[in-house]
Amino acid sequence: MTAKVAYSDVEVGTELPARSFPVDRAALVRYAGASGDFNPIHWNERFAREVGLPDVIAHGMFTMAEAIRVVTDWTGDPGAVVEYGVRFTRPVVVPDDGRGAVIEVSGKVAAKLDDHTVRVDLTATSAGQRVLGMSRAVVRLA
Repeated sequence: MTAKVAYSDVEVGTELPARSFPVDRAALVRYAGASGDFNPIHWNERFAREVGLPDVIAHGMFTMAEAIRVVTDWTGDPGAVVEYGVRFTRPVVVPDDGRGAVIEVSGKVAAKLDDHTVRVDLTATSAGQRVLGMSRAVVRLA
């Protein structure tokens, strides 16, 4: 696959389409099975509270993966991501209330780099709080 977005069509400040990603306990159980990460803070409310968390929390890598979807959806090619990193600033708390949580993600082109690449800065929040910091991806465009 090749990115569907042309480097020449992008400027610093170009905003990517924002997305909302719902997260419920079932998604966390599926992710635990796929990743092999069965830490009880991601599925056992009693345990999560015993270790000082407000409730069950989403896996950090799950949150990170949902956030990069804004970039891969925009480029049309997951292989266009050359580099990606984040700092985990707050957990995504996922209550067992029938609604769960929502991760809101937006992105903006922060820099045009060499070799048809751009740096995209992402903002990810849940319950009005930033859950990822320094969330940046370098992406190779067409």
